[in-house]
Parts: sequence; C-alpha cells; structure tokens
Amino acid sequence: MQQAEGGLPCNVKFLIEGEEEIGSPNLAPYLKNYQDLFQADACIWEFGGKDENERINMVAGVKGMAYLELTCVGAAIDMHSSVGAYVDNAAWRLVQALATMKNQQNEILVEGFFDGITAPTDAERQAVQALPFDEKAVGNLYGLTRPLITAANGEDPREAMVFQPTMTICGLVSGYTGEGSKTVLPKSAKAKLDCRLVPGQDPDHIEECVKKHLIKHGFTDIEVTSVNGQKAYRSDFNHPFVAHVLKTAKEVYQHEGVLAPNSAGTGPMYDFGEYLKLPIVSTGVGWLESKAHAPNESIRLQDFEEGVVHMAHMLSGFAKALQADQESVESL
Repeated sequence: MQQAEGGLPCNVKFLIEGEEEIGSPNLAPYLKNYQDLFQADACIWEFGGKDENERINMVAGVKGMAYLELTCVGAAIDMHSSVGAYVDNAAWRLVQALATMKNQQNEILVEGFFDGITAPTDAERQAVQALPFDEKAVGNLYGLTRPLITAANGEDPREAMVFQPTMTICGLVSGYTGEGSKTVLPKSAKAKLDCRLVPGQDPDHIEECVKKHLIKHGFTDIEVTSVNGQKAYRSDFNHPFVAHVLKTAKEVYQHEGVLAPNSAGTGPMYDFGEYLKLPIVSTGVGWLESKAHAPNESIRLQDFEEGVVHMAHMLSGFAKALQADQESVESL
C-alpha cells in the first residue's frame, strides 16, 4: 500500500507490550503519563478470527476480570488420613466455601457481585441477536459431555457470553494428586478463581464482596488475594470507525463480518478507553482450530494474508470515513 500510494494515508502509532497475561500492571500508568504521545482518533486491537463457517469475527470491547486465589490452611504438615476422625480437612473446607458462592443452577450468590453493572444499549442488544451461534459446533469443538448451562435457565448463550459476568474455578490444588493412592489429610488447599466482569463492575469491589461473603458464611480462615484485575470496556457502537471496520471487512472477506459489543475474554482495553477516549475495534487472524492458550496454537497463512489486506483497507479509507461523519455532523 505504501508503494502504491506514495506513503501511508494516515499517521499510525504502535504500542506493543508483553504483560497481558499477568494483567498488564504497568500499562495504565504508562498511558496516563504519556497520553499526549498516544492521542489518536481510533485504535485497531489485535484479536479475532474466523468461526466454523469461515466468517471473520471481531469485537468492539472486552470483558474485565477479577482473578483471585483462595487459600485454606489447616495445619503445619500433611497428616495421615486416619486423623480425619477428629481433624478438620482444609480441602473439604475450601470446597464447602466455594459451594456457597454458586449454586447448582449456576447462579452467583455473592452479595454485591452485580453492583454497578451498566445495562446494554439497544444497539448492543441488536448486535448480539445478530451473532451466529452453533451449539452443536461448540459441543464438538470442546468435546462437551453436558448441556450448556444456559439451557436449564432458558437463557440465550450469546447474551450470556457478552452481557453476563461469570465466576469460574480455574484450578484446585491440595494433598496428593499423583498416581495410585497416598492416604493423606492435606494441610492446605488452594483454589484459583476467575470472575469475568462486564462494564460497570470493579475488580477491587468483587474481591471485597468475596471476602465479606466468606466471613458472613463462617469461613473467616480462608485467605483471599488478588492475582490481577481489569475493568471491562465497550466502544460506542454508533461511532463511524465501527461502521468503517465492518465495511472494509466485507470488502476483503467478501461477506458480512460478525462484530460483537465485547469479547468474552479479557485484555487491557479499558485503559485505552479511559485515558485516550477513543473507539476500539479488534480484528485478527485466528481460526476455529487455533487452540488459543493450548499446545500447537496456530494460524493459517491465508488468514494472515487476508488480515494484512484488511489492515490496508482500514487504513486507506480511515480518514475519509471520519471526514464524512464530521461533515454530516456539521450540516445538522
């Protein structure tokens, strides 16, 4: 594009950071201190890919996260399990505490957990209703053995994915977990808890709510620590940049792209929206079998090449799209 046009049609700034997996702890102060250097009209985020029908999927936001560790310590050493007749078990105590936070209907029971949630706009709801969702394909992809949890409550999995917060036990560690048997009563137990948040929720508030919940239910000995926390973010769906990304995606991929108000995953997008006040749309070069965060994570060469072309189309028409919108506003 640069050779054909004699240069880029607009200014481009790159920000590359390597701390996303640990919550990007240094990004917010960096953006705050250098807002003037990073001022821009819009942001292209790297994330997205094709679904089972080869449609390009993009997002205009992300969910937030409160990632917590819950630790129960009952003794200084592991013990022989025969003393379970009179010694409390840290592992049982921890799973009993966890069971008070979410019931069998998958409802989160922590008081204050849903405080402050920003209701979706009509445009966001309409966008979610237009999202494709193939339950059978999802089941096959992950090898699911049980029905979706949304089925029991008559909920739309698309709305749950975008608009509802979650609470997930990511890992449990306690006692002996090797081959065969070892009859121990564990001295301690630890759980990793991941809460995906929606706009309006605050990760610090979620941490405090979980602490108060455990105290209220008599689990004063369980320690709660925050591993990392990020707020959710959604761009203005009516911003011309959002329409421009959709338009250029159709030009490149030869079909309508899928754009969700936010991803079900998390990233430090809120910091850019908070300090730079710009619309953000994320598109990428993944595919259904990319196996993100798993062994043999991959992309396909064709998707990579099409992603490059889409980037060129977004840049080439960017200034015109914003100028046309500005002229329509001035004519009102």
